[in-house]
Amino acid sequence: MPPAGTIRILLADDHPVVRQGLAAMLGAEPDLEVVGEAASGPQAEALSAALTPDIVLMDLRMPGGGGVESIERMTAAGLPCRIIVLTTYETDGDILRAVEAGAAGYLLKDVALAELAGAIRAAARGETVLAPSIATRLVDRLRSRPEVPRLSDRETAVLRLVAEGCTNAEIGRRLFIGESTVKTHLLRAFGKLGVADRTAAVTSAMRHGLL
Repeated sequence: MPPAGTIRILLADDHPVVRQGLAAMLGAEPDLEVVGEAASGPQAEALSAALTPDIVLMDLRMPGGGGVESIERMTAAGLPCRIIVLTTYETDGDILRAVEAGAAGYLLKDVALAELAGAIRAAARGETVLAPSIATRLVDRLRSRPEVPRLSDRETAVLRLVAEGCTNAEIGRRLFIGESTVKTHLLRAFGKLGVADRTAAVTSAMRHGLL
């Protein structure tokens, strides 16, 4: 039986040599224990539910199911494990998808053992762990994103009813305001969203997550 305070780890990678190497290295740490190995995303999901590890080290691209889809399902299922992506891939799309899916960290396979062990301990404490190059890319990506427009509550309510197919007169009746006031709110929303008509306004608002 492992000593109290031991961090239990599940390895998910389709390469047996990689899993064996990680198991040997991490197993040499007194507070880390590898409790299982998975060769695909679905297998990682099943073993995570059965073994309840503290940490899952998840490769991104594996036969039989990708890592991101498994991270999404494991997060949605409310599994208590913290998932760290450990991969060779560092494209912006991969990084953002993994983080948005619920990954607690993103590391590259050239990471040193001491850094990997430290990241596992940090993730087990509830921290987010990112390789320096990954952190830089995320910050740059966020800085380059266009600013999300800010709509008032009334403008949002009007656009929501537009999305339901209501006319200006129907919107006025639903919100207890005059039709001219509805038009004013729409024009203000058009200006903030940089559009010229109702359909484009609804599409833009949905794209920005405002509806």
